[in-house]
Amino acid sequence: MSLDPRKKPARPGGKRPVQGGGGHVARKRFGQNFLVDHGVIDEIVRAIAPRPGESLVEIGPGLGALTNPVVERSERLTVVELDRDLAARLRKRSELNVIESDVLKVDFAQLATDAGQKLRLIGNLPYNISSPILFHLLPVADHVLDQHFMLQKEVVDRMVASPGNKDYSRLSVMLQWRYDMENVVAVPPESFDPPPKVDSAVVRMVPLPNPPQVDLAVFEKMVAVAFSQRRKILRHTLGAWITEHGLSTDFDLQRRAEEVPVAEYVALAAMVKAA
Repeated sequence: MSLDPRKKPARPGGKRPVQGGGGHVARKRFGQNFLVDHGVIDEIVRAIAPRPGESLVEIGPGLGALTNPVVERSERLTVVELDRDLAARLRKRSELNVIESDVLKVDFAQLATDAGQKLRLIGNLPYNISSPILFHLLPVADHVLDQHFMLQKEVVDRMVASPGNKDYSRLSVMLQWRYDMENVVAVPPESFDPPPKVDSAVVRMVPLPNPPQVDLAVFEKMVAVAFSQRRKILRHTLGAWITEHGLSTDFDLQRRAEEVPVAEYVALAAMVKAA
């Protein structure tokens, strides 16, 4: 049987080196899927539009699919990489500032302070921890100019969903309170090596300049309670929360969580601080 010369031979155990990865094998525990479609890469870089002098930070640079074209335009780039083998490779490049760390432990506010300007965050986020990363970045939105992230398409659909849509969720409310968001690039599974089992998309997230003021911890807890039993009307979930906080409000509890606009959730959470 003839072998396709374009395919790299598999290693013992069936693991095949990633295309153009210099022998690197994707590590499942890090959620590694490497972008290899140059047409899609070009489209993403155009959406980001990096420029010299900006403080760009890439989360999960991997084998450099986005890193290379971005740093060509920006001249300098900070990268956050957990895989020590990949981080070692990246350190050999003088134009990169490499932070070898779990992204959930990185102090992005300090990075912005050190840079003396707001950050532009980019990256193909590990799909297994994408939501925790988004919530980790939420409190530092004041230090961010914009974010362009590759995520599962279903996650992006939830992020940008409107009230009444089946995708409208806790994630929708929490992020729409703080960001203006849009789906900017569709990315099919075959754009990756190894290909994931889901469609992907790139979302643009721009922090709102004057978001409504709420206590983030209170807001997060309230929204979690509201969406804890999606099929029940809010009287059974959020009603108890309102009573617990001694609030006097005409908030309509005869609706389901996905029917309530973000602004109403924000107004309710703001009452706790005022109470």
